[in-house]
Order: sequence, then structure tokens, then C-alpha cells
Amino acid sequence: MFIIEVFPVSLFEEVVPDMLRQILIHTVARRAAIVTLIQKGAVRGICHSQPCCSSDVELTSVRYPGVQRGSYSQLSDKHVQHFKSILPKERVITDEDDIAAHNVDWLGMVRGASQIVLKPKTTEEVSAILKYCNAENLAVCPQGGNTGLVGGSVPVFDEVVISTSLMNNIISLDELSGVLVCQAGCILENLDSYLSERGLMMPLDLGAKGTCQIGGNVSTNAGGIRLIRYGSLQGSVLGIEAVMADGEVIDCLSSLKKDNTGYHLKHLFIGSEGTLGIVTKVAIQCPPSPKAVNVAFLGLDTFDDVLRTFKEARSGLGEILSSCEMMDMLALDAATTNLNLQRPIGEFPFYMLIETSGSNGTHDEEKLTSFLEGLMGSGIIHDGTVASEPSRIKSIWQLRELLPASLTSEGLLNSYDMTLPMKYLYDLVPLVSERLAGTSAIRCCGFCHLGDGNLHLNITTPKFDPAVLKIVEPFVFEWTSKLKGSVSAEHGIGFKKTQYIHFSKSQSSLNLMKDIKKLMDPKGILNPYKVLPAQH
Repeated sequence: MFIIEVFPVSLFEEVVPDMLRQILIHTVARRAAIVTLIQKGAVRGICHSQPCCSSDVELTSVRYPGVQRGSYSQLSDKHVQHFKSILPKERVITDEDDIAAHNVDWLGMVRGASQIVLKPKTTEEVSAILKYCNAENLAVCPQGGNTGLVGGSVPVFDEVVISTSLMNNIISLDELSGVLVCQAGCILENLDSYLSERGLMMPLDLGAKGTCQIGGNVSTNAGGIRLIRYGSLQGSVLGIEAVMADGEVIDCLSSLKKDNTGYHLKHLFIGSEGTLGIVTKVAIQCPPSPKAVNVAFLGLDTFDDVLRTFKEARSGLGEILSSCEMMDMLALDAATTNLNLQRPIGEFPFYMLIETSGSNGTHDEEKLTSFLEGLMGSGIIHDGTVASEPSRIKSIWQLRELLPASLTSEGLLNSYDMTLPMKYLYDLVPLVSERLAGTSAIRCCGFCHLGDGNLHLNITTPKFDPAVLKIVEPFVFEWTSKLKGSVSAEHGIGFKKTQYIHFSKSQSSLNLMKDIKKLMDPKGILNPYKVLPAQH
């Protein structure tokens, strides 16, 4: 364990939360996310374990022996030299230690064996790289911020990693229409900060915003905590530029809100996780920043009360409702126990975080107060607190945003992400908890994006445990399928869910997806072993 830094109390609240996010979400392997907050006397500090060596994580090919390497070429010195003719040598990474971070996902669930990482800065460089890889039959793995939870952003075997981290330029912003055009490697939080200075905001907000990149967000059709207000990301993306497997650049970078001239080709790249092309530029519709924001943190006894409160929030708060989140007692306990975050109200089986955003602070506060008084008067809500100051809003949101990080501090996090009918949204958590009795599981808990029926089921174990995995999978996917739910609400399919996609997609749909893949990437070099089920 190593002390990272010690802060005076006066600086702690301002500095530590951002540092925590960087430590916990930037972390390449989950063992580096073991965090202890020290609160003694006049100083406070952070301790955390050293990031584990990449080799501490079992190779994907060993952990998942059913997957077989495709008939791709192996990297040679000739290939490396050619890449150095496309990129400056400092952007062709071959040092084993420097590559290690790109081979492992941040959960420590999967690890590839890539021998090279390429860092282009322009679309033209991406095009030249893919043209050469396609000609040489070299498989590639596109990688953004590497914050994914399904193994989609790291190589499975020895694929060439193409990192978009240096493609981070903002190209233009039309402040009148609110249309932002930028490169794929722009970090979500940086974009939001840039827009905030101009009275606008990103329509997407994620806990991983300090690291995730907009190209990865688009490629996975990320959801996030404000979908209830601003809708799915695909609805905000007006245009895309992408490079296909053979290096051809597809220019669909329209900034028009209406354009019905033929097929909407941008949707081929939204949510396809880099299997049909690499997104290089994005045009996004950005809404105005709200002038007034309020957050309520509530305690409830039952999930039925949670659903009643959500229903009342939609009708009572209406147009100012911007987020509605739920977490159970065990989920919040992970944040308060493992990260020493402070619970703002008493202990309850369920908690809700409701956010309002509007243009008139007085109007919004009156609406929120009336809504809460009605529900507390009827005994549905038992306790709560309301914040309108930015510092208090931030501290309350940390309880929700740092939940994944707090869970990884216990060991290995098995995270499941499904969409379910609202009345069954939480039922899976107690069912899985019961099945895990007597196993190595430390914690089984749930939190939800109530606004879009999205459950995050989380199970922690001291280390990877095949016995636990066998109990949970495919049970959770079968159960979800019986209720006509989706086995992936927002995380994507990646590598880890390819064998379960059939629970949410018909065979005819899968056949069409395979046909599209074969048409756009005949050699299958783009992010192989991801999204589509393996061919046997």
C-alpha cells in the first residue's frame, strides 16, 4: 500500500473526489482500485495498492478456452517497420511495459497479448493503417478510454491495438444550433467542460466521463444517467465519419437535424463496437446547460415504493426531471464502507437519487418540494435530503457514480447490465443472491437507471471464480429473455456476451448482422471475437 498524497482538510472535498475518479476509473486492473480514505486529525489522505502487473490477470485465451484464434497473420518486423512509415516512431508502441495497460480491461477480467499499439492523430493515418492491416490480414482492436465492462476494447489474442487517444481535437461548435463536431478520442468530461463555458452541455453523462472517449461512447451507444431527459445517444448523433476495414473513409459527418436522403448509414457504426468500422469523427447535438439544478436523495422501504415514487416523479416533476436513479442498501454500503463516503440520510433498504434541471430555480424548487412533501406525507418516502449547491450536488452524485469503483475494491467485480419490464426490474437481485449462498461471493447488489428500466446487477468475489460464474451464467440471461428483456442495456456485447446475444436477438436478426459484417469487413479483421457469436 502506498500513500498517494495528503491533503489539508480545506482542500480534501474539492480535490479528492476528482482524484478518486482518476484512480478508480482510469485504473487498468481492478486490484489498483483498492482505496482507503484516511480521516485522522487535521489531515486526510489516500492509500491504494500498486496497479497489478498485467500478467496477474489470466490471459483471455486461457480463462475462456472455448475461443480460438482466427487465421490471421502474426505481427512481424516488416509490419512494425511499415507502421513506422505511417506514424512517427514514438506513436508506434512496442515496449512490453507500455503495451501492458492496453491489453487488460479495468475490471481485470480479460487480457490479450497484443505486441503493438498504434496511436494515430488523423483520419488519414487510421485509413492508411487499416488499408495495410487488411492487405496483410492483421486483426485489429480499436481502443478508446478502455472503460468498457464486457471486454470489447481489449484484444483477445494478439490483435494490433489502434488507440484513438491522440485524436482529441474539437473541430467546430455552432453555438446557435448547438452542434459540436470533434474527433473520436475526445474525453467526454473535456467536451462537457468546453461546452459548459459556452452555455451548452453534452447530452450524455457517465461515471467514467473522466476517461471514456466519445468515439467509444458512440461505438457502444452508451446510455448513462440522463437518458430519461435527453434520450439515447444515437438520437443525439447527427453524423459520423468512420474508416472501414479496407481503409475507405465513410463521410456521414452531417450536422443537419433533418436529412432523409437514403439509408441512415451512421447507424451502422453506432453500437457496432468497432466491428464494422472505426469511428474517427462525430457530430453531436448538444442541449443548453440548465440554469438551475436540484438533487434529492431519498430513503425507502420497498422496491414497490421506489416504483411509486418514480411514477409520481414523471408526472409531478415532468419536464424538469433529468435523472432518476436507484441503489439498494448493499450497493450504497459498498461506497460508504469501502470508500468511506458519507451517507447523507439514515439506513434504508432502498435509496433514490432524483435530479431536476430547468431554467427557473424558484419554480423548480417549488415543484420538487411539493412532490417530496406529498410522498413523505403518504409514508412512501421515509427520509431525504435536497441539495442545490454545486458542492453538495457533487458529493451526492459521487455516491452513485463511484459505486463500480467501490465494488472493485472488494476483489473481482462481475457486472451485469440488462433492460427489464419495470415491475420486474429488481427481482433478479434477490434471486441471484439466493443462488450464491455458500459460494465465494462477497456481495450481490443492484442499482438502476429507473428512467430507462436498466438494472445493473453486481457480484463481487475475492478473485475470478468459475463456480460463481457457472451459477450466474446463463441463468441471468435466460431469466431476462423470458421477460422479453435485453441482456445488454448499455454496456454492449463485447467479448463476454457473444454466446448470450441470442437471448435478445432472433436468428434472422443475427443472420443479417453476420451478412452486414461480411459485406463491410470480408476478412473479419475489425475487432474479431466481439459482438457476433463465434462460428463453429
